Amino acid sequence: MRRGLGRTVVLVLPLATAATAAPIPHPQVPVQETPLPRDPRLLETIDGELPFAGIVDERSASIAQALGARDYERAETLLLQAAEAHPGSSEVLRTLGGVFFLRGRPLNAAIAFKKAEKVAPLDERSRFTLVMAYVALGRRDWARPELAKLAAAAPANPLYPYWTARLDQDDGQYAAAVEGLQRATQLDRRYTRAYDNLGLCYEALGRFDEAERSFEEALRLNRGEKAASPWPALNLGLLLTRLDRTEAAEARFRESLAADPRFPQARYQLGVALEKRGLVAEALRELEEAARLDPDYAEPRYALARLYRRSGDKERADRALARFLEIKAQQNRQKNQAAPEQR
Repeated sequence: MRRGLGRTVVLVLPLATAATAAPIPHPQVPVQETPLPRDPRLLETIDGELPFAGIVDERSASIAQALGARDYERAETLLLQAAEAHPGSSEVLRTLGGVFFLRGRPLNAAIAFKKAEKVAPLDERSRFTLVMAYVALGRRDWARPELAKLAAAAPANPLYPYWTARLDQDDGQYAAAVEGLQRATQLDRRYTRAYDNLGLCYEALGRFDEAERSFEEALRLNRGEKAASPWPALNLGLLLTRLDRTEAAEARFRESLAADPRFPQARYQLGVALEKRGLVAEALRELEEAARLDPDYAEPRYALARLYRRSGDKERADRALARFLEIKAQQNRQKNQAAPEQR
């Protein structure tokens, strides 16, 4: 699978205990920041203005102002103060959970939401943000029952079968993921990401014709969006490469770059396609740009080492290979440091 939910190295606490016993860290205490899963539907639900209507104390107006300005650092400080002064306020805790999540602190977010749930049932938005916090922590087993509650309460919302399928996809349960993604597209015929991931699952199952049709539909929808994603064209290009349709794949990689010229994966794949056509100079330019755009992207370094060596530039080839090995060693260290639950 080319694009999954990802695994992150975090401090994992049993939240059933942490939610009732662990204090919410003060902003001066270092906390683990984690890259969060991103999806347009997720952003519509979470990464917007967080309303705050709770009458807590003199901080209320300042909290609402900070949230309205998306000044989440100040909002976090004020909400922590409010939570300390009013530990029984569910709204303060829910809003704090949303702010923690948006600041890349999923563990803190999960603890805040579970504390809030002890006071009052979570609203739909807060529960979904809790799901995404669990996903960011690599705890799909905790996310699943929360998603099931959301799906049962809002069966017409395509977001919940989509994310359930994403969890199945990341667990390698591709047949189950196909069912969930098909359900999401039935609920919303314009759900680009659902068609794109459906293509990935069909491809993983070896159903290449269905995969191509799904990628084509995702790409068709994507072309009509204001902020087009580079992923559908890239994923279709990779499938076409797998099917030895190199020229068609190259066109899709170029389309991916038209959507986002700073997309290193498309630069890398275009470089590989150009190398296959014997266009070494053009391939080198694309691979060097991919490496520049993402200093921790290992694959372009390996391809560069191969092309430099073929061109007789041993010094640059050795440097590129050394950097490739350095990145891979760092990735292995991070993998070995992962919490036991994520191995």
